[in-house]
Amino acid sequence: MSDLDVQIPTAFDPFADANAEDSGAGAKEYVHIRIQQRNGRKSLTTVQGLKKEFSYNKILKDLKKEFCCNGTVVQDPELGQVIQLQGDQRKNVSTFLVQVGIVKKDNIKIHGF
Repeated sequence: MSDLDVQIPTAFDPFADANAEDSGAGAKEYVHIRIQQRNGRKSLTTVQGLKKEFSYNKILKDLKKEFCCNGTVVQDPELGQVIQLQGDQRKNVSTFLVQVGIVKKDNIKIHGF
């Protein structure tokens, strides 16, 4: 029976890697682009997670001119400032943010449908 190696299970944290990534200095800051359904066929696109050093109003102004839609900047207590645009502008916003150089393509998460 001395041939068997007995391993005593230790405390294993399955989320240790995820927590380590979030708390590190090189943590990825994702920009989340979501769609919210309003009434009927109407929808709303929200952009959150942009860095605080950017002027949200200037970005919004360029987005509105580029895509011919209305929008606003909303202050959320949990999420901070969130850009809202009318219509389904998810693909347009993601390509715009990459082309202008605000966000890298790897740091964009598109949610919805």
